[in-house]
Amino acid sequence: MRVTVLGAGPGGYVAALKAAQLGAEVTVVEAAEVGGVCLNRGCIPTKALAASAELFMKTKELNKFGIDISGEPVPNFGAMMDRKNKIVDTQVKGIKGLFKSWGVRLVEGRGKLVGANKVEVTGKDGVETIETDKVIICTGSRPARIPTFPFDGKNVLSSDDALNMDGIPQSMIIVGAGVIGCEFGSIFGALGADITMVEMMDRAVATEDVEVSDLLEREFKKRKIKLTHKKTKIEKVEVREDGVHAFTSEGLELTAQKMLVSIGRSLNVENIGLEETGIEKGKRGEILVNDKMETNVAGVYAVGDVTGKMLLAHVASKQGIIAAVNACGGNQTMDYSAVPAAVFTVPEIASVGLREFQAEAKGIKVKAGRFQYRALGKAHAIGEIAGFIKILADPETDRVLGAHIVGAHASDMIHEMAVALRHGLTVRQVADTIHTHPTLSEGVMEACEAVHGEAIHSPKEK
Repeated sequence: MRVTVLGAGPGGYVAALKAAQLGAEVTVVEAAEVGGVCLNRGCIPTKALAASAELFMKTKELNKFGIDISGEPVPNFGAMMDRKNKIVDTQVKGIKGLFKSWGVRLVEGRGKLVGANKVEVTGKDGVETIETDKVIICTGSRPARIPTFPFDGKNVLSSDDALNMDGIPQSMIIVGAGVIGCEFGSIFGALGADITMVEMMDRAVATEDVEVSDLLEREFKKRKIKLTHKKTKIEKVEVREDGVHAFTSEGLELTAQKMLVSIGRSLNVENIGLEETGIEKGKRGEILVNDKMETNVAGVYAVGDVTGKMLLAHVASKQGIIAAVNACGGNQTMDYSAVPAAVFTVPEIASVGLREFQAEAKGIKVKAGRFQYRALGKAHAIGEIAGFIKILADPETDRVLGAHIVGAHASDMIHEMAVALRHGLTVRQVADTIHTHPTLSEGVMEACEAVHGEAIHSPKEK
C-alpha cells in the first residue's frame, strides 16, 4: 500500500508514522518544516515563551517562598527566544528521526493532487510526480489576513510574527481575546508590556464556561492586563511614527507601540488540486469528510484544520491516526464527544464536554459541583490558590457531562474527566476513586463530591 501525505503538521506526521507502522510505503510532502504550525509557529513556541514568562513572574515572588535574591530580576527576551528556537529545533529533528526510523520518505516542496492516485510536487529541484494508492490531505491553516489591518510584520503583527519579535514591546494592542490573544496577552503582560485587549464578544475566551471567563478576567485585571474594550470592533488602523493607532466602534482612539491581531484562521485549501480532483468543500472552504476522515473521492482522506472540525493539534493527530488506519484497510471512526481543550494563560484553563451555557441553550438539565483551589493544601504549598474546578453532571443518571478547570496545571488535570466523559462514568465513580494527597487533582474528586453536596473540604451551605 502506497500512502502519500500532504503536510507534516500534527495531523500529517502522525498519519504518516501510523501508516508506516501498519506496513505502508509512505511519502510525506511538506513545503516548509515538519511539525507544521503547532510545532513551529503555535503550540510549542508559545508554550516555551509562556514557561519563561511564568517563571519570571515567580522569580519576582521568591521572597514569599523564603528565597532571598539581590536585585530585581530582568527578562532577557533574546535568551528566551533562543531557548524557544532550540526547543523547536529539537522537536523538528525528533520528527525527522522518527521518519527515518520508520522508513517514511520526506519530499520537500508544495504538493498538489492531479488525480486520486497522483500527486505533483513542485520543489527547489523541479517537479516530481508521485504515484500513490491513497492520499491524506493535512495542509493546515494560517492566521487570517483581514483587510482592516495593515499587516507589516513589524508594527501590525499576526501570531506568526509575534513569535519572531526582537524585543518586548512597551505597549501592545491585542485584537481578539480568544485563546491566542489571551495567551499572548498573558505572556507579554508578564514580561512588562502594557497590554490593551479589544474583543467583539462580551467576555474573554467566550467558548469557555462563563465562570471561567470571569476568573480569567479578574486575574488579568490584577496583573494590569486591560480588557476594558468588550463588545468592541476595530474599524480602522493607522501606523504612524509614534506607533499604531486603532479606531474603535466605541469612537475611541487607542495607541500602542505594536498591535497583535488574533482573530481567526484561514484554511490552506488553495492550489492543492481540490477542484481538479472533484473534492467537495463546505461553505467555509473546509474539506468535507465523514467520520472515517474520507472525502467524497475514493482513496482521498483529509484531517486537521482543513476539515474545519476542531482546530486543535491533538484533534488533528487523532484524525490522522483514524485516516491512516482506514487508508491501510481498517475501519475506525472519529469520536468528538470528549475532546479536551486548554488555554495556556496564567492561570491555565482546561475543559471537556458541555459548558453550562451550552446546556441551557440545548435545554439539557445539569447539576454542578464546584471546588476552589484555595481549599487545597497543595495549592497553598506551591503558591497557586487562584482557580476552581467545576463539574457538570446529568441530575438523573449522575453521568459526567462536562468539566472545567481554571488554575495551575489545569491542562494536565483535565484528562481524568475526559476519560470519565468518554466512557460514561458517573461523578460518584470519580469521587469514590482515591486521589493522592496532597495534589491539585484532589480538587477534581472534591468537585465531583460537591455535585451531591458532599465535598469534605467545603463549608456547609447556609
